[in-house]
Amino acid sequence: MVEGVSEGLHDLETALAAMLEGVTAVESESIELAMAHGRILASTLPALMDTPPADNSAMDGYALRAADAGRTLPITQRVPAGHAPQPLAPGCCARIFTGAVLPEGADSVVRQEVVEETSEGAIIPGPLTRGNSVRRRGREMQRGETLLEAGIRLNAAAIGFLASQGYATVPVRRRPRVSLLSTGDELVPPGTPLSPGQIHNSNSPMLHALLSEFGAEVIAAHHVRDDREATVAALADAASISDVVITIGGVSIGEEDHVRAALQQLGTLDLWRLSIKPGKPLALGRIHNRAGGLTRFVGLAGNPVSSYVGAWLFLRPLMGALQQCPAQASLPALRVRAGFETRTERRANYMRVSLTTENDQLVAYAFADQDSSVLRSCVQADALAVIPAWRDIAQGDMIDVLRLQP
Repeated sequence: MVEGVSEGLHDLETALAAMLEGVTAVESESIELAMAHGRILASTLPALMDTPPADNSAMDGYALRAADAGRTLPITQRVPAGHAPQPLAPGCCARIFTGAVLPEGADSVVRQEVVEETSEGAIIPGPLTRGNSVRRRGREMQRGETLLEAGIRLNAAAIGFLASQGYATVPVRRRPRVSLLSTGDELVPPGTPLSPGQIHNSNSPMLHALLSEFGAEVIAAHHVRDDREATVAALADAASISDVVITIGGVSIGEEDHVRAALQQLGTLDLWRLSIKPGKPLALGRIHNRAGGLTRFVGLAGNPVSSYVGAWLFLRPLMGALQQCPAQASLPALRVRAGFETRTERRANYMRVSLTTENDQLVAYAFADQDSSVLRSCVQADALAVIPAWRDIAQGDMIDVLRLQP
């Protein structure tokens, strides 16, 4: 038995393996480059041309042969960016501007600040090194080189990089389609006046935002009342339109927890209950859909912090696997000093912490109230401190954290 894992409870690694077993990527699609921000590149793309496509000037100045420096040279042409120059005769120079193509025959550029123009031409200081202030053809990329690897998330720089090569459309992974089902008769939408015993549904909008951040498309977000038949119907409907069905709450052992039984009626329960805190009553499985296939199922605990932590630990890598995005397989791990004290028992604790730099070292400070109902603990959290089972942590001890924010 894995250390800290009690009978009937599963460690995080086992649960992740069960969730990701047999996952295949969603299809790819071609979209306009301007719409591709945040999408996952589906194919490795080659450079279509040399970048820059020709030798050009790195600044405003004068183009010449380096061997002609140190004397006055007649100015025979003016070369703005975007215009084709004429060949440059020996013993002459050309007025040139940043980004303009270097005339044939020129091999260097002198910046305008050190050149004096007279009626006889430009007084060029010397000596001059050949290639001075010239951006050589293919300096950044050469045609046929790998431009971007499949599996990266396209940020603004990557989109600009693709545009510089002339890509107007780009192949990306389709966003995984997700149905998000909240359970619990006590839940009402934000903005609705509360009756006795009711609370606002914070999990659904929170997870909607996180799933969008992870690259998914939430195509349905519904509230399901605490009823077995209603739960079965909602799961069946969601499985028919989704790549993944995610439920919030209803996976524990209470009399009003119907999700696990409904899942077993419609498909298979692959794994239930974790040896972590928060998020113990996680359920993983598959639902038989109306097309004759299986739809992935993830049942998160209903407490808001449990849902939040579970989303980072499970939904993020699942959406990464569906989009074949290696960077989303796991959260970045850091080794930092603890700025708090804690003690764990039979379950590993994923504590919400903020990170600060003190004496050139990262220090993690835990939010005072780590109860799974206190969503405030997640608002300023930079990371999750991973405290294994049966550990005593004192201030100054080295601990592992999983970074949530860049």
